[in-house]
Amino acid sequence: MKDKEPSEIREAVRRRYGEIANHRTSCGCGPPSCCGGPVAAPDGLSALRVGYSLQDLEIAPEGSDLGLGCGNPQAIAALRPGETVLDLGSGAGFDSFLAARQVGKTGRVIGVDMTPEMLAKARELARGAEHSKIEFRLGEIENLPIADSSVDVIISNCVINLSPDKQRVFQEAFRVLKPGGRLAISDVIATAPLPEAVRNDLSLYSSCIGGAVSADELETMLRESGFESIRIQPKDENRELIRDWAPERNVEDYIASAIIEAVKPNS
Repeated sequence: MKDKEPSEIREAVRRRYGEIANHRTSCGCGPPSCCGGPVAAPDGLSALRVGYSLQDLEIAPEGSDLGLGCGNPQAIAALRPGETVLDLGSGAGFDSFLAARQVGKTGRVIGVDMTPEMLAKARELARGAEHSKIEFRLGEIENLPIADSSVDVIISNCVINLSPDKQRVFQEAFRVLKPGGRLAISDVIATAPLPEAVRNDLSLYSSCIGGAVSADELETMLRESGFESIRIQPKDENRELIRDWAPERNVEDYIASAIIEAVKPNS
C-alpha cells in the first residue's frame, strides 16, 4: 500500500476489529460485508456459508462466532488429541474453542490476537465455558509471543492477508512450529492484479481485500521461510460470498478464498 506505514495499517486493522468486538460495527472479514453491510448476518449464517457445521456452532460458546472468516481451517487441520495448536488472529476464539474440542484434555490451544477488545472477549468466553486448555495472548502475528519449536499445528482464518509484512508472519510461524509441524490456513488470495484504487484503500485493506497477494507470491514466501509440501487451493464455490464483501466493487474478479497448507521439515 502506497504512502502507508506498517504501523498505520496495523492501527487501522486494530481499530476496526476493536469496534467489531464492542459491537459498534458488523464490518470485518466475511459476510455480510467487509466494508459496511447494512445489517449483521443472522447468528451462524456466516459460519455455515464458509464450511462450518451446525454441530460446530453448538460446541463453541455463544458469542465466539463473529462471522469474520472466509473458510474453515478445522476442515483441513486434521487435529489430533494431545496436539498443541496456535490460532493466529484468534478474535473472539471461535476456531480456538473448536480446536480445543479436537485436541482433547491432553492437548492445548493458544490464541494470539493484537486487539485488546477481542482478547478480553475471548478470555471472558473461555472462563464462562471453563476451557482450561485454552490460553489467549496479546500479540502481533509478526512477532509471536510463543516459544521456538513448541507448536504442532497453526491455524488461521482470514487474518494473514491483513498483515503488512506477510513474509515475517511465515518466518514466525516456521520458528514456533515443531519439526514436522504444519500450517492449516483459510485466507484470501489475489487471483488478478488488484486495481490501485482497491489496493490503496485503507478501509478495504483492513477488510481483507486490499492486502491480498497472489498464490505465487504466497508460495514464494512460504518456501523462503523454509516450508515444504506447500498447497494453495482457491475455493471457487465462495465467489458469491466474496461478492457480498464489497457490493458494487466487483472484488470477486480479483480475490478468492483459499486453503493454504504447508509443513515444516523434520530436519
